[in-house]
Order: sequence, then structure tokens, then C-alpha cells
Amino acid sequence: MRDGGRVSAAIEVLTEIETRHFPVKMALKRWGEAARYAGSKDRAFVSGLVLDALRRKRSLGWMMGDAAARGVVLGVLAFVWKWPAERIAEAASEEHGFGALSETEEARLKDPVSLDGAPAPVAGDYPDWLEPHLARALGADQVAEMAALSERAPVDLRINTLKTDAERGAKALAPINAAPAGILPTAFRIPAPAAADRTPSVEGVPAFSKGWFEVQDLGSQIAAAVAGEVKGKQVLDFCAGGGGKTLALAAAMGNSGQIFAHDSDARRLADTIRRGQRAGVRNLQIRSPIEAQPLKGLEGKIDVVFVDAPCTGAGTWRRHPDAKWRLSPDQLAKRQIEQDSVMEDASTFVKAGGRMVYVTCSLLAEENEDRVAAFLERHPEFKVKPIALDGVTHVTPEGYLRLTPHRAGTDGFFAAVLQRSTYAP
Repeated sequence: MRDGGRVSAAIEVLTEIETRHFPVKMALKRWGEAARYAGSKDRAFVSGLVLDALRRKRSLGWMMGDAAARGVVLGVLAFVWKWPAERIAEAASEEHGFGALSETEEARLKDPVSLDGAPAPVAGDYPDWLEPHLARALGADQVAEMAALSERAPVDLRINTLKTDAERGAKALAPINAAPAGILPTAFRIPAPAAADRTPSVEGVPAFSKGWFEVQDLGSQIAAAVAGEVKGKQVLDFCAGGGGKTLALAAAMGNSGQIFAHDSDARRLADTIRRGQRAGVRNLQIRSPIEAQPLKGLEGKIDVVFVDAPCTGAGTWRRHPDAKWRLSPDQLAKRQIEQDSVMEDASTFVKAGGRMVYVTCSLLAEENEDRVAAFLERHPEFKVKPIALDGVTHVTPEGYLRLTPHRAGTDGFFAAVLQRSTYAP
């Protein structure tokens, strides 16, 4: 495909997302199924253009004076991908192109509307209703944080110490340009790709099939690490999902003790089983909800209960930019109810002297500090155990972990460690 056809395809996909409210993955899949002629580079181009448009659709629409799909896509080409106006005009007039540029479009590409004076949600690319929530959570760093949340994300990897060590893992990852990510010795990073490029195929590295490493954001790796010493312990991953943090905890345990993986949706646990086998985990028990009372017998016996709570995912907007446009006040309120319920249920498995680790991939205080405060008010037998992890400086005055793309170069994560002193009367 030539430039004009690729850009036309991106406009088509973005329009379908806007008008039919499809998730971006579904819209791209539908286009791909209809465009059998498109090669892998074409698909990467279209996907990258659509995602970049979703990351910055309000600011680019403002700059172009056109918030429709065409105006935003042209804004990406000019102001994010840095295409010269001549290349854009040539692509527009190609066969299968997106139509000649209007005089207004030509003028905006040369002289865009300034973002100076634009409302914060426009300049920061998020829905208006989120303004007070983000201002509360991010404070003076709000502008910088929202800009960071609009960038492309790197690919982070975790060396699996059950199969290898950081030195051997680094050699295996060298062909895909993965370098140490910092903070954790087992964390490596592939930089975010340039516009229209694809990241190297991680699954194509022979060591991947051997279980030497997993794809996992650095923030997620750090969140798992705040569980502290887990070797020889009884550990429950209460909301295990696909098993990313389960495997990180299992590696830290060194196949000692016992780790139980549970989730409310049995389908999610299928990946945990497969990935655990590849990673060489031998101390894992799957407790599926298809069983009657899957966690029976664990009440009050677990040293570490890890709660990766359901949340809005507001810390992952770099990777899932369509999520911020689909989020609603009702969904945020629903998540808070779910978080309270999950913490309440999970706490019953914490033994005296044990700890519960509450984690979200959200930036919003309503899902983080507020939920912990509400739980502690109901459960005075739990106290905050301030997080202290070598190399990690992103700890709040209350002792919570707060990671953000701007401050830490990770996805947005929150973690609190709550230690149980005695059983509730």
C-alpha cells in the first residue's frame, strides 16, 4: 500500500471507532479482515496512526480546527510524525488517497491553532469530566503527566530467575535491542518504536519459548516487588488474571512455599496455567471459580494476599488510548464498589501478622488512597506498612507507591501494603 491508501484506512478505522463506539482492537481487526491485501508493514502503519490519533485527538483537533477523524489524522502526520506538508499533500492526491487538501487544511498544517489558552482537557487530551479527578491526583505535575500519558510506551520485559539470570538473559535479549530498564536488576526495556514502525518480535526470540523472560511493564514488576520477602511463604494472588504478577511473585519465591492463583473469571486463568508451565513454576496452585468454594481452607492462613484490583486502567492510557475516551463517571463509581468488595473478601485470608498488597494500574485517588482509607476505617486491625524498596523513590508521605509515566517512566501504578496485627474482634 502507498501512503495515501494507508492514511485513508486509518481515517476509516478512526471514524468507525467514533461513530460505532468499537474498541480500537475490534475496529482494526475488522479493517484487517476486509483488507487482505495489506501486508504486515501496512497494518503496523495503520495501527500506529490510529493509536497516535487516539492518544492526542483533542489537542490535534484543536490545532487543526477539525475534531473529526480526518483532521486529527492530518494533525498526527504533521505534528507528531513530522511529515512535511508536501508529503501529506502528495499522499492525499494519490489513487486510493484521502482526497485533496482543502485551503483550510493547508493553512492549518502550516500555521496550526496554538494550544496556548486551550482548556486543560484539550491540551492534555482527556474528557472534560475527568478534570477534577486528574487535578487532584497529579497536582502541579498534571500537564507533564498528561503529556507523558499521550506518548508511545516502551516494551518492558522481566527476566525469569527460575530459568536463567540477568546476565544470561541480557545476552539473549540483545538481538531485539533490550537494555536494562533500571530499578530492578531483572527488568529490561525495548524503546518505544518510531512512527509507523513495529517493535521487534519478542516471541521470536528463542529464549522466550524456553521461559527465560516475560513481557511485563516495569511498573507492574515494581508493584509485584513491593510484596516484600515471599520465599517460603503462603501467597495468594487474589485477582490473578492472565498471571503476570503471579509469575513475578513465583520467581521471587524461587519455587519455595506455595502460591495460589485465583480470579473471579475462570477464563483468565487459562493463560496463567500455560505461562506458569513455560516459566518453570512448580509451587503454583490454580483455584478456579468453577470449583465450589475454591478458596475454602485458606481463611486466615495466608502470609501475603496480593490484590491486583479491577480498575479503570487510567495508568495504561499510553498503551490503550481508546480506554480514556470510553471511561464514564458511572464506570468509575462501579469500579470503586468493586474495589471495596475485593479488598473486603481478600482480607479474610490474611493471617495474623500477614499482609495484604493492594494494587491498581490507575492514577486516580478515588481508586487508590480513598479505597485504602475506607478499608482501614472498617478494619482497624490493619495498618499501613510503609513501602521501602531499594532504588524506588516514588513513595508518598503516607508510605504508598505511586508510579507515573512522567515521574517513573512506567505505566501508572499504585500500591499499598497493609499489615494485619490481630484478628478483628
